[in-house]
Amino acid sequence: MLLKLILLFTVIPIVELALLLRLNSYIGLGYTLLIVIFTGVAGAYLAKKEGRGILGNIRYEMSQGRMPGDELVNGLCVLIGGALLLTPGLLTDITGFILVIPFTRAALKSFVKSRLKRMLEEGTFIFYYRK
Repeated sequence: MLLKLILLFTVIPIVELALLLRLNSYIGLGYTLLIVIFTGVAGAYLAKKEGRGILGNIRYEMSQGRMPGDELVNGLCVLIGGALLLTPGLLTDITGFILVIPFTRAALKSFVKSRLKRMLEEGTFIFYYRK
């Protein structure tokens, strides 16, 4: 696990920086900065908009006495996607938009749910509940 985190926080930023430098050589510094700023602002707006909708759906499901499982997965995807969109870089922006946009998020939701279910069954994911 520690090795995966080290790779995540070292390799991805280096790849992102290399991609931004390559993009800079093609379109120039000004346009590269505009792309980074635009994706950050657009991502924050989309994440906020989607997050509010998901919170409303969670409240509705709970008021009806149902556990909002799908909406919790949606919320997790939007939270991670929003964080990725605020991180400068092309790969993180693409991944963030995939997680925030409802159409593409729906395609990943079944994967995330099956992964979480498997982690619970294997005991690698522990859920603590306090009264």
